[in-house]
Amino acid sequence: MIPILEKLSGFYNSYVLAVLTIGYILGELGHYLIGVTSKQTAIELDYGDHACQQNTSMFNRHELPTQCSAVMNETSCYALDFNGTGYCEWNYNGLGIDYQILAGPTFILIFTIAGVFMGFAADKYNRVNMLTVCTVIFGIAMILQGTVKEYWQLVILRMIMAAGESGCNPLATGIMSDIFPEDKRALVMAIFNWGIYGGYGIAFPVGRYITKLNFWNLGWRVCYLGAGVLTVIMAALTGTTLREPERKAIGEGDRQTSSGKPVSLWQVIKNPAMIMLMIAASIRHCGGMTFAYNADLYYNTYFPDVDLGWWLFGVTIGIGSVGVVVGGIVSDKIVAKMGIRSRAFVLAVSQLIATLPAFGSVYFDPLWAMITLGLSYFFAEMWFGIVFAIVVEIVPLRVRSSTIGVFLFVMNNIGGNLPILVDPVAKVLGYRGSIMIFYAGFYGISSILFFITCFLLEGKPDEVGQPESPKSHPDAVLNARHMHGHDNSVFSVDETLPSNGRPAQLPQHLQMSSNGYDKSQISPPRQNGAESSRL
Repeated sequence: MIPILEKLSGFYNSYVLAVLTIGYILGELGHYLIGVTSKQTAIELDYGDHACQQNTSMFNRHELPTQCSAVMNETSCYALDFNGTGYCEWNYNGLGIDYQILAGPTFILIFTIAGVFMGFAADKYNRVNMLTVCTVIFGIAMILQGTVKEYWQLVILRMIMAAGESGCNPLATGIMSDIFPEDKRALVMAIFNWGIYGGYGIAFPVGRYITKLNFWNLGWRVCYLGAGVLTVIMAALTGTTLREPERKAIGEGDRQTSSGKPVSLWQVIKNPAMIMLMIAASIRHCGGMTFAYNADLYYNTYFPDVDLGWWLFGVTIGIGSVGVVVGGIVSDKIVAKMGIRSRAFVLAVSQLIATLPAFGSVYFDPLWAMITLGLSYFFAEMWFGIVFAIVVEIVPLRVRSSTIGVFLFVMNNIGGNLPILVDPVAKVLGYRGSIMIFYAGFYGISSILFFITCFLLEGKPDEVGQPESPKSHPDAVLNARHMHGHDNSVFSVDETLPSNGRPAQLPQHLQMSSNGYDKSQISPPRQNGAESSRL
């Protein structure tokens, strides 16, 4: 190998993480742009609710005799004036049930269903090739969204975009799990899954300021056209520069049932720990989606004279990214001492701390709203990477990607569709009250659920003792004790051939005993830390 290429090869793993993360950010940018451009899109495509809105920044809202949002009909709206100057208009506000359906269910429906199939396919086929095709699909769909003339066209294209983007998480997670060591798992997963927040953080300045610049008289359409072109470029990089990694410990390294058969996907999914983790993650996801879909519209509604686009971008990208990294590092550091349970404990504590400032971010005026939002983000954004680190650790590798696909299906169908209730609840309690419930309130509920999950996960490594005698039921191994971590760093027999060409015998601690148990669970744990994930 050329010396320079040999040196650069040491950065290949980091390069893979960068390509996968940037692709995911662009996908999520396309996903969340509708929340920022919705008002302009609604005016042009004729959908959603009408409302009285302040149409000038000449006046500060505190000096106006009547707030535009307090007027409920068109005649009274245009009758409002200050020193002889009208300051309100009756127009589409980008909200309403049409918007909530467009932002949530139409995307989530296809995203979750396709994600399950992507997860199953990722366990069998070339993941790099699949990811390349998926990226091309949602990139082209974004480009076409910049050309739509009707509301229904936008709905269809968001569905197509969702189908393509559904492969990002299960495919990329499988790739990263095979190339990164276990002691960096939570951090790597956190960085990648931060693409969700990076995407909608970038959506604030892109959707606001690119739209206002009105390049080529295209307005909001340029945002989708540009994001789509960049996505297609990333698809080309994915397909030409990434290689399919060797899958680790498929089959031989997986836990088996008492009958000698590998643990099935259904047995993994119905485990109490997995069920509780999915419920907790779904509730937390609802809180995040509620804010993502409504942040720009909320602050424009209540503070129309204050431009918070760059503030929202800075808080999301800057403070949120720090929280992601800190959460991953903290989780990785303490997992060896407290077991997988420590990850759920970090989730519970971080979401609890984030709850109160989250309420503040929709209660205070702009300055303190941004301060409390930053504080909330620092702790709240720890969650996503840690959740998927737990999922990777508590399931057999042979069903890893398919489990992630099912997990995302449940989490997105619950957490992604619940925000549709924001609109009917807002008509009863007001927009602010509704956001408080589904955003900050759900943070607090998820904290309680993550805490309950702690007790269903494995504790300290030295708590693993002799396994119970096998039962006749195929779920015996899974139900005999709490959900355990899997050693994802070992290879199957056909992957351990020495240089002399003779098959290598697996070390004793990786072999299966005659009764179908992994001998590493029976023999004393190694002291060199190589099995830090077997808890």
